[in-house]
Amino acid sequence: MANEFSLKYGCNPNQKPARIFMKDGSELPIEVLGGRPGYINFLDAFNSWQLVCELKIATGLPAATSFKHVSPAGAALGLPLSDVLKKIYYVDDLELTPVACAYARARGADRMSSYGDFIALSDTCDEQTATLIAREVSDGIIAPGYTDKALEILKSKRKGTYNIIRIDESYKPAEIEVKDVFGITFEQGRNELKIDDNIFNNIVTDSKDLPESAKRDMIVSLITLKYTQSNSVCYVKDGQAIGIGAGQQSRIHCTRLAGNKADTWHLRQHEKVLNLPFKDNIRRPDRDNTIDIYISDDYEDVLADGIWQNIFTSKPEAFTREEKKEYLSKIDGVTLGSDAFFPFGDNIERAKRSGVKYIVQPGGSIRDDNVIETCNKYNMTMACTGIRLFHH
Repeated sequence: MANEFSLKYGCNPNQKPARIFMKDGSELPIEVLGGRPGYINFLDAFNSWQLVCELKIATGLPAATSFKHVSPAGAALGLPLSDVLKKIYYVDDLELTPVACAYARARGADRMSSYGDFIALSDTCDEQTATLIAREVSDGIIAPGYTDKALEILKSKRKGTYNIIRIDESYKPAEIEVKDVFGITFEQGRNELKIDDNIFNNIVTDSKDLPESAKRDMIVSLITLKYTQSNSVCYVKDGQAIGIGAGQQSRIHCTRLAGNKADTWHLRQHEKVLNLPFKDNIRRPDRDNTIDIYISDDYEDVLADGIWQNIFTSKPEAFTREEKKEYLSKIDGVTLGSDAFFPFGDNIERAKRSGVKYIVQPGGSIRDDNVIETCNKYNMTMACTGIRLFHH
């Protein structure tokens, strides 16, 4: 290890020189085992590493995240996958270890956004996880260690240029963090807030039903939000994020964006999507793009234009708006977290359309009564933590 690492350039090619280094002269807590990570790669790596570490500590389960442009596209715990999830994540031909399950879930939450992701694993990367990663389009990975076989597989990816970072899991950063903007130095205490199920005690709705599975999903949501560019909301189901909205100026737009992603995740499991007659030579990214179009309301135009002949062995039936609405109306048990208070009940109305049953948010809006009233209308359970999780 060394105390600095030279970068090809910063955020953009015109931003030179660029490096990462330890101001106190100590060694960097990372070792680059493959490739040459760039400025944004390291931003993704260090933010994503914190996320998976906190998930592992809070739940005791292996965790993984898929990062793009300093926000997670997916985050998940290493829980077993159903046969349907294995199919839509393209892993039904693999034997999956818990850490491999975690990454399959993280990658599968929003496969379009995860294209070219940076991966973080809370645990040692094993052969099964490396095999999964090897066949996806990805920029790099950070983990506390790699088995010999996993490292061999990853080093062969992208003709040997795949970015592989090993981090010292005992590393503890300074309590005060600084950054420069426009030549001016900002300083603040690190956000060391501990998120566990002890912060969900203030349930403000008529419904007080909050099963352990929902508490776990609230933990996943809040820790994910802690490392997502604000404004942000996160929908979670069965230990994995299924829709993340990041960096929106309006919270309702954030809730809609993440809700649409959650809806797509659910609709990918519909039998019409599962049985689409793809030609054998269609690559996974092209399948993902096609599925996204098929689920959208524009697909009937694609059918009419005859483009389907390049993709499918036979013409598929359109997935009608009525069919999608009916399917989504049966979804239930989804958890929604927000990094700051919901200012209006319209966020709750939108959340209901995506099967949300449990909500966690800071509270503190002058319109809390309206938000609570809207939750009560749908028999939702909402906990207010009093904790804001802005990340900039």
